[in-house]
Amino acid sequence: MSRQAEKSEATRAHLIAAARALFAERGYAAVGTPEIVGRAGSSRGAMYHHFKDKKDLFRAVYEQLQQELIEEISAEIDGLGGTDPMAALEGGVRTYLRSCVESDTARIGLVEAPSVLGWAEWREIDQRYALGVVTAGLELGRAAGLLRDDVPLRTLAHVVLAGLGEAGLLIAAADDPEAARAEAEPAVLALLDGLRR
Repeated sequence: MSRQAEKSEATRAHLIAAARALFAERGYAAVGTPEIVGRAGSSRGAMYHHFKDKKDLFRAVYEQLQQELIEEISAEIDGLGGTDPMAALEGGVRTYLRSCVESDTARIGLVEAPSVLGWAEWREIDQRYALGVVTAGLELGRAAGLLRDDVPLRTLAHVVLAGLGEAGLLIAAADDPEAARAEAEPAVLALLDGLRR
């Protein structure tokens, strides 16, 4: 990578980091582009070189959050050794629910993203990242003979993802997110347990 390309990538990363911190702290509508640019130590010209507008920058922040979450879940699953698909699914659920306690995941990913991006775009991004992981986990469980196979896998993956999304919203909206997570986790795990053969 050339020196100019490295500098450009660093500028983009600084803009995303600044926007992420501000959006998590105060929400999309309360943050202006001059503040993002100032916090990033950048310029408006540089911002508009990398992003079409503030919404485009928000999309990059949201996708970064999704990518990081998938990496965390994958690491959790890998750490379990891959011998028990149900333990892997449960580990992924726990990792996701723990992330919902964090302000950036809660505010940006669950509260702000659907309204800022619009339902259709938010859903497309969510499905691109999260649906694949859920589907893969369910496929592994079925291949091991641990999960029922009387429901179409695609439908089942959507229903599990919806349950996770609702649990995440409960956590994000709670006065005590950690207590809400502690209540939501057994409910989601019971849902998974109900899928066993």
